Amino acid sequence: MATRMLGVGLTPLETRRDVVLHVARRAEALGYDAFWLAEGWGHDAGVLLAEVASQTSRIRIGTGVLNVWGRSPATIAMMATSLAEVSGGRFSLGLGAGSPPLAEGFHDVPFDQPVAKLADMTRQVRGILSGDRVVQSRPTEIRPLKLALKPTSEIPINLAALGPRSTRMAGELADGWMPFLLPISGAEASIASLEEGAAAAGRRRPVIAPSLPVAVAADADEAREIASWWVAFYVVSMGPLYRDTLRRLGHGAAVDEIIAANPTARTFDVPASATGLLDELTLRGDADAGRAALDRWYSAGAELPALCLPPGRDVETLDFMMESLRPR
Repeated sequence: MATRMLGVGLTPLETRRDVVLHVARRAEALGYDAFWLAEGWGHDAGVLLAEVASQTSRIRIGTGVLNVWGRSPATIAMMATSLAEVSGGRFSLGLGAGSPPLAEGFHDVPFDQPVAKLADMTRQVRGILSGDRVVQSRPTEIRPLKLALKPTSEIPINLAALGPRSTRMAGELADGWMPFLLPISGAEASIASLEEGAAAAGRRRPVIAPSLPVAVAADADEAREIASWWVAFYVVSMGPLYRDTLRRLGHGAAVDEIIAANPTARTFDVPASATGLLDELTLRGDADAGRAALDRWYSAGAELPALCLPPGRDVETLDFMMESLRPR
């Protein structure tokens, strides 16, 4: 049987540079196909990925994902071209609409029409990478410029999307689709939206590359604690997107129970009545259970899933997760 593709990813909350580099090197040594690094309000993902490129030789690298509020289309295209060159053509550009805290609280720009913003950024960046001149937002006597160097190979553009409208847009524009915290029971309907977008645009469906939170440990209580953190933290603390998605997909009661169980947002727990959401959203349990959960995602249509490792954990824990689920 052919080896299935599998990646490893880190969230913006993982700000330890030495850990980022270790995970990338270890992922390559274990045979993973891709290493994705997200950007928030910590390290510049482009700088760290340049380091990753210099310390690896085979594994694909990419932003997983970069928000569209903090850079212009031109600076994103420059970064992508540079990383593609220093990595020997191994770079993929992952973009996402981010969140109000990122846009307004960090980059001081209005979080306005995020789906349209992501679509416009994708089109403009792709145009610049293809040799087009920059699309200017206002009339000017200054002639728009082109990128001074052209990528030596095509740079795939992957998009993070969860809602039906943004997922259809990803189908229209993206080379890969990278949903995060999507319940597995919602995969079929979401993939249908992706395929609708691709069909409307007359192009191939993007590669299905979900980012899957990992909570694998030898101890069952530890695995449940990590899975509970993943779900409760994103439901309680990371804005309405994930809550709204889960409600739309039929998990509103569990969302309400999690919010009620975490009134201060200082501890993150999932009550027993909402335990089913842990299996919907995470790969949890011992190594065998984690592999079985990953198999369910492949069966649901995943083509390049990425193991999303929990931030702040010791390196031994992260290594155990990567080794337990390593490609076969």
